[in-house]
Amino acid sequence: MASSSPHPSSLSLLVGILLFHSLLLSGSVKVVSAGNFYEDVDITWGDGRGKILNDGQVLTLSLDKASGSGFQSKKQFLYGKIDMQIKLVPGNSAGTVTAYYLRSEGSSWDEIDFEFLGNLSGEPYVLHTNVYTQGKGDREQQFYLWFDPTANFHTYSVLWNPQHVVFYVDGRPIREFKNMEGVGVPYPKNQPMRLYSSLWNADDWATRGGLVKTDWSQAPFTASYRNFKADACVVSNGVSSCSSNSSGNPWLTQKLDANDQRRLRWVKKKMMIYDYCSDTKRFPQGLPLECTVKS
Repeated sequence: MASSSPHPSSLSLLVGILLFHSLLLSGSVKVVSAGNFYEDVDITWGDGRGKILNDGQVLTLSLDKASGSGFQSKKQFLYGKIDMQIKLVPGNSAGTVTAYYLRSEGSSWDEIDFEFLGNLSGEPYVLHTNVYTQGKGDREQQFYLWFDPTANFHTYSVLWNPQHVVFYVDGRPIREFKNMEGVGVPYPKNQPMRLYSSLWNADDWATRGGLVKTDWSQAPFTASYRNFKADACVVSNGVSSCSSNSSGNPWLTQKLDANDQRRLRWVKKKMMIYDYCSDTKRFPQGLPLECTVKS
């Protein structure tokens, strides 16, 4: 006859559950939920070319001759650490652009850009970055990547806090835009931004300045996304979710340490192929202020 008392393993499980709930109530445990695209984003255009799959764990964007596609985050952020894993369009992707960026609304917008410029098969992707403040951009830096971004998912991140904007690839900083308001360089600090991504045709400029056109026989072109994470201050109805105390949000004061600086220098030396701060032909009247100030 079976005993009516709990089995020891069941009793241990029950005690564990009660202890966990006790810790939750005391605030000793912080629950972090994995991102779900159904909850986190809206597919905003593409007439079905953007798809959320695997119970919200994967999102794909596709491009064919008729249209590309895109999505945006449901929430707006004002400072944060934003991560996304992306697997780019494989094969001959010349003429296509996969854009992944933060942007505010209005005619005097702020924006933080990753753009992946497609290539002919066997040639490297170009990672194009830019920073807009109050509607003004022209701050492009371009890089080759040190891996094939179409073979696997890789993590592309933005750290945005009051001190600086940092672009990361797989945790390695590749670019830093510092807050230099003290010398008159505008900095994105007042306008909340949504995350956007899109896959679109830009064969008038994207690959070798528009010399290589999109081969539509390769369509549809598809990029894949997973593991979106926004550790950020969420703004709703003009109110931020973050308090003035940054102790619970260490990224609000995060800086580049000596190892980060060393890794950043490696990227600039080995992988950078264009820097607006070195383009005197583009700025014959003088380089932008942030390029000339030691900070």
